[in-house]
Amino acid sequence: MPASGAVYLSMVLSIASQKGGVGKTTTSISLAAGLAHRGKRVLLIDIDSQANSSKVLVDNFQQLRAEQTIYTTIIDRRPLAVRSSNITNLDIIPSHILLSNTDVKLTTALDHREARLKTQLAAIRPDYEYIIIDCPPALSWLTINAFTASDKVLITVSPGYFELDSIVQISKTIQEVREYFNPQIELAGFLYTMSDPTVNAKTSLRILRQTYTDTVLKTIIPRNTDIRDAHFHKKDIFTFAPQSKSAQAYERLLVELFHL
Repeated sequence: MPASGAVYLSMVLSIASQKGGVGKTTTSISLAAGLAHRGKRVLLIDIDSQANSSKVLVDNFQQLRAEQTIYTTIIDRRPLAVRSSNITNLDIIPSHILLSNTDVKLTTALDHREARLKTQLAAIRPDYEYIIIDCPPALSWLTINAFTASDKVLITVSPGYFELDSIVQISKTIQEVREYFNPQIELAGFLYTMSDPTVNAKTSLRILRQTYTDTVLKTIIPRNTDIRDAHFHKKDIFTFAPQSKSAQAYERLLVELFHL
């Protein structure tokens, strides 16, 4: 939990994608852990109903009740349920499987449903230097809540035609959130993940850079089994395999994004 009396001008960064399996959660965990290892006060908010970040970072996650997770904020508008993670300097607000049903409830809500996360986050935001939000792999009210609360959005993209095609819709969602809910939100960039030496991967990256030019980050995250193994052992990549290609790539990303 935050040190008493510490006040920070935090940066809130959402990690987003329109489909699963593109390194979104891996990037969320790696950025949060990398910042924490550098002594920064970090909060990770898991707003993805699959709760994969929570499963890696929270000991005894399966024992958590819904009211001990982000669910109680999104549905009941209660204060955020912050808890310590298994990494020093990193706190987490866990997710819950019941979040998968929230779109139906939020669609009929009469309050500022897009700002439920932002409203509660305001109370604890000064306690952290960086806040990372692991978004669901879909453009839902949960994603809109994350974008409304964020300063920037980082979009993960992996090789493939459909992955590149999905960028158009998520970019449109960011534009709409900027217009209606959060005028200050910015695109942090597109992060190319799960790269390998295949022709398909090289072609996808070339098309991405031709289409989005300066918004594509220089850092490329390679496809690497060390990430999968790290998560299996409930560790971040820097702790599990600090010399791996993935760890080195995420080190470069920390420098590129945060100038550390």
